[in-house]
Amino acid sequence: VQLVESGGGLVQPGGSLRLSCVVSGFTFSRFAMSWYRQAPGKERTLVATISRAGGTTNYADSVKGRFTISRDNSKNTVYLEMNSLKPEDTAVYYCKAIYYPSEYWGQGTQVTVSS
Repeated sequence: VQLVESGGGLVQPGGSLRLSCVVSGFTFSRFAMSWYRQAPGKERTLVATISRAGGTTNYADSVKGRFTISRDNSKNTVYLEMNSLKPEDTAVYYCKAIYYPSEYWGQGTQVTVSS
């Protein structure tokens, strides 16, 4: 099982990034997918979730209207489009696959929002 995030980096406030998480080793379409983030010294928190077919999404209040989660089951990939980035969005971003009782995590990708 592998979940590999990419797309992180340094961006100025107000900028945009698109994170990707490519998975292998399990049937992607059976799993709901989520993005979490963890800022230094803070707990890991849920950012967004998407259902198995992509028809249902949910977001943390702090990112609603700025972030969009999507998935492409033909590419075994989940995305997080992040717009209007703020310094408080700085964190390591992780993708997670859930199909109870199984859950798998990626290794994370760093997002830094700074001028």
